[in-house]
Amino acid sequence: ADYLDNGNNKMAIQQADKLLKKHKDLHCAKVLKAIGLQRTGKQDEAYALAQEVAALEPTDDNSLQALTILYREMHRPELVTKLYEAAVKKVPNSEEYHSHLFMAYARVGEYKKMQQAGMALYKIVPKNPYYFWSVMSLIMQSISAQDENLSKTMFLPLAERMVEKMVKEDKIEAEAEVELYYMILERLEKYKEALDVVRGKLGEKLTSELQSRENKCMAMYKKLHRWPECNALARRLLLKNSDDWQFYITYFDSVFQLIDESWTPPAEEEHSLEGEVHCSIEQAVKFIEERITEESKSSRPLRGPYLAKLELIRRLRHRGCNDEYKLGDPEELMFQYFKKFGDKPCCFTDLKVFVDLLPPSQYTKFIRQLLEVIPLAAAAENEVALPGDIKALQQHLCVVQLSRLLGIYHAMEKKQKLAAVRELMLRYRHGLEFGKSCLKTELQFSDYYCLLAVQLLLDLWLEGEEAAVWQCLTLLEEGLSHSPSNAQFKLLLIRIYCRLGAFEPVSELYSSLDAKHIQHDTIGYLLTRYAGSLGHYAAASQSCNFALRFFHSNQKDTSEYIIQAYKYGAFEKIPEFIAFRNRLNSSLHFAQVRTERMLLDLLLEANISTSLEESIKSMSLSPEEDDIPWKDLRDNRDLTVLFSWDPKDRDISEEHRKLSLEEETLWLRIRSLTLRLVSGLPTLAHTIQPKNSEKTAENGVSSKIDTIRALLQQLEAAVDSGKKFLEQKIQYPVLGPPPTRMAGFFSNGSCQCQTSLFYLVSDIYELDTNGLEDSAEIQERIGNSFKSLVERLTDLFNKCKGDLIEVRDGTLKTHPSLLENLVFFVETISIALWVSSYCDSVLRPFKSNLQKKKKKKKESSVAMPPVFTHFLDYVTELQTLTSNVIDHIKGLEIILTALKLEELSLKDTLLLQEEKKFTKTVQGKVQSSYHHSVQEIGELLKKRLDTIKKLKI
Repeated sequence: ADYLDNGNNKMAIQQADKLLKKHKDLHCAKVLKAIGLQRTGKQDEAYALAQEVAALEPTDDNSLQALTILYREMHRPELVTKLYEAAVKKVPNSEEYHSHLFMAYARVGEYKKMQQAGMALYKIVPKNPYYFWSVMSLIMQSISAQDENLSKTMFLPLAERMVEKMVKEDKIEAEAEVELYYMILERLEKYKEALDVVRGKLGEKLTSELQSRENKCMAMYKKLHRWPECNALARRLLLKNSDDWQFYITYFDSVFQLIDESWTPPAEEEHSLEGEVHCSIEQAVKFIEERITEESKSSRPLRGPYLAKLELIRRLRHRGCNDEYKLGDPEELMFQYFKKFGDKPCCFTDLKVFVDLLPPSQYTKFIRQLLEVIPLAAAAENEVALPGDIKALQQHLCVVQLSRLLGIYHAMEKKQKLAAVRELMLRYRHGLEFGKSCLKTELQFSDYYCLLAVQLLLDLWLEGEEAAVWQCLTLLEEGLSHSPSNAQFKLLLIRIYCRLGAFEPVSELYSSLDAKHIQHDTIGYLLTRYAGSLGHYAAASQSCNFALRFFHSNQKDTSEYIIQAYKYGAFEKIPEFIAFRNRLNSSLHFAQVRTERMLLDLLLEANISTSLEESIKSMSLSPEEDDIPWKDLRDNRDLTVLFSWDPKDRDISEEHRKLSLEEETLWLRIRSLTLRLVSGLPTLAHTIQPKNSEKTAENGVSSKIDTIRALLQQLEAAVDSGKKFLEQKIQYPVLGPPPTRMAGFFSNGSCQCQTSLFYLVSDIYELDTNGLEDSAEIQERIGNSFKSLVERLTDLFNKCKGDLIEVRDGTLKTHPSLLENLVFFVETISIALWVSSYCDSVLRPFKSNLQKKKKKKKESSVAMPPVFTHFLDYVTELQTLTSNVIDHIKGLEIILTALKLEELSLKDTLLLQEEKKFTKTVQGKVQSSYHHSVQEIGELLKKRLDTIKKLKI
């Protein structure tokens, strides 16, 4: 066992063998040997050994524990349940084995059996937790039941009765048990009863979370629409803590609900269960004013009351009653708020919510007013006035962010924008002085200046100013050198490098972000969208692996979380874990990565290092199966991960999100169908009976071609939907979701090529079933297909020609679309070769039969059917075309190597000396990345060229 712990698996196997020589029947040694075998990649031997021991139904703890570890490593948790089922039968009174059995069921989600195991445990050892394990398992059955009616009429009422029994017998001990009772009542929509539980004696046990009882009461009051109680409770809680924002929202919601219902407090008795109720605007205004007066006496400044006043103004304006309540002018209130909190980074985000209250005509005046109260000092007459300390710097930053939000920067002319960039960078560099003592992991105080300057330059780039994008990269690299853990710099660099078609620097940037856990799903798209499409195949493989490793481990990990939740009685977390698992399983990104990963593997290996058939088998792919949950696809991407200070009309909107999800889904459908069509090729291979026999339908192959034809129709439909979608010509914001590769796929002709290749498969299949004799028409059709395919592929190649990086008037311009087209060309030619090898497998037997006939008849002139010459010509042309592309790529490599970027006249006066070195680095990175892409594409094409040479019949 020690050897296994230290990872020395071979020694562990040897030691186990020694032991087994002495004691032939030592179960535990056998299992430990099996673990060693499993870890050295001998899965089958390990499994056989384990089953030998399991068949003996061991009951000693060591063997059971060791087998559990082994099955877990094999990803076969269902075998653990069988193991403990047998153990429990032999040792029926063991608390330990029963609880292991319960946990084993929990791992595989067998809720019904969990319920039974929980009760069995309770019978042996009447401990409360076991009883409630059983209750929770009923709730899980209700959650997982497809039929909602069943869960409301059977599972939940049963769970409720089980808990009531314990309540009547006064056996409720722990907070978790009360939580569980509350959860059942809430799911049964018995809100009144749930409220009574929380307010009653049982509610006293709810102590672990702050305000746990109050929050639960509030939730129930809302469900029951008991607005007086909502209001009174919120009011009471705000008197205790006037900075708790959620209660302001409830307070306002309830006040306006009560006004709309024209509720009046009863004359004699209490207003409500929770005490005094406010039911008029006057009372609300007075209440907020009182909170502000009180705040002025408090020892530390509180933001809540001031923001509540702005919130109230906003709500009153919404209702059309404006100024009759004399709450003051929003502009003045925001100005006062800035004076009080302007030096806090949260000031901007606080005010951002309320800028709608300002009339646009007042924007510039408002910003001027804020600038006037910031202590800035200029060294000389015409110089920029700079802040003297961090406080002033934060205030100034807040104003600059607000200016961007109010659209003041957007309205500037080009010259003004460039001047603003210069000023922001000057302020950025000046601000670095305040952060000299910052650690490497801390952000510099003035980083936002740099980010804002970059956003201005991005605006200029979108307006057609080509040099601006290089300056963006220069400034970001400079920023990163001072603030190496600023994620915003890294994310922006990633987006811009990818827009320019340079993937190489991105891998390193992404890995330095150190994305954890769920982030592989939320920001992983930044990596997986571009790696493959820019020809970095190795990096693409790696980035897919990162993501897939996370998604696959999620399955295993979630079961562990659920088990911990049972052990510690954190029942309310269990449905959350399950929902989390489902959310990841139906993640759009997960489906995309799975599909692209398999296409990539086929592209890199099929018919190169292994046959197409073996590759497909190793992925257990089949054309009939579709494992993508189309109806439940969840877009878990974080599209706001990049800070944006843009006004609403320029920022990413709900509409953009919807369209992006639609586009991603359409593209995924096209990719998934392509993959399934390719996986259908080996299934058509030679298993066909001669045409006169009746067996064709039985041996299943004819249904295989039907599958392929059905998929082809689906692909046509998906392509049509895709084209319709693109007709909308959607422009996402520059930092919004990146568009898919669909537009390029259609416009460069890859789509038409790939579809016609699959139609060709159908024709060849027909030729195969009909034989060569009376198939002149099919042969001609195939001949024409070959011809048009070569033309289309040549067209596609022509769309890859041109300089990848060109120098115009001293600035660089990259052409990423040429790179994407090259990548599509490689993919399309690979599909063409897989289809060709299918043609080859059909035509070869025909040819050898003809040659046999020739020998029999001793004639020299048996006419060769035309399809052979068509095929030979086609293969020869494919070979020539591929060789030409390889030569073209060699040419690109030479040009890219010879491109002397140093000679680019960096005459632009905008660049300071220190910026020039960063510009050089940036351009070098882009050049090297393009060079790398072209090399990888070239290498792959050479391997494909070798497979073409094998196709001569």
